[in-house]
Amino acid sequence: MLLIFVLISPFDPWKSKLCTCPKKYSFSPYTGCSHACIYCYITSYIPNAFQARLKKKVFQRLKKELKKVDTYISMANSGDAYTPEEKELMVTRKCLKIMKEKDVNLLVITKSDIVARDVDILQDMKASVSITITTLDEEKAKIFEPFAPLPAKRIKALEKLYEHAIPCSVRIDPIIPGINDGEVEEIVKEISPFASHVIASTLKPRNDAIRRLEKIFDIRKYNWKKVGSSFYLPREERFKMLKKVEEACRKHGLSFATCREGYKFNSESCDGSHLIPR
Repeated sequence: MLLIFVLISPFDPWKSKLCTCPKKYSFSPYTGCSHACIYCYITSYIPNAFQARLKKKVFQRLKKELKKVDTYISMANSGDAYTPEEKELMVTRKCLKIMKEKDVNLLVITKSDIVARDVDILQDMKASVSITITTLDEEKAKIFEPFAPLPAKRIKALEKLYEHAIPCSVRIDPIIPGINDGEVEEIVKEISPFASHVIASTLKPRNDAIRRLEKIFDIRKYNWKKVGSSFYLPREERFKMLKKVEEACRKHGLSFATCREGYKFNSESCDGSHLIPR
């Protein structure tokens, strides 16, 4: 018997007490993500997570399940709806057309420049886009995000979205001590002309990610504390890095929030969903 699971589900990041997200739904037309970022947590619960594959009967199911959505959809949380396969398959693009017809409120989260291809649809939707930029250094990006578009391409996509009046935010996620924590101010400066909101989050690896990361740098020298299935840096170290991002955002006139940190912020939303046109 073939089991087909729910396509659109309530967003619930492991019932984390640190989660500040509003009520929302998760959706992606793909299972897994071929960007293969070595810090990614989805390998802890998705088989063959770095080999994206299309979900069964995605268009039929999407049309049916959109009826239950009473707030906004966050696309995507486990993986990326603009995984490299999307360039040829254009399944996410067709899903956008379906959601546009249904007048869905949408937050797109991606680290791919492919999203800029779809400005013709997004600009006529109640949609906002959040692009992840963890580093401006191409060599670091090639190591930590081997199959994701390089940072310069993402910034170019951000610029195109801005030019088409699509409200954007940027995720600096994860901030990795000794790797990219020294460039967060420069990232904020670089993206400030095109985005109005920044979400920052420190590295929270799971066991499988730690095994990948320790081949690149001495991750085990840090004093990690297990929280649920993830490992957290000490509060003082995390807050020091987050404060740098917050101060840079204030300098450049951007709103600021954090993801699952317990760090106080005054933004209208943590995930940038307040930018969705209503």
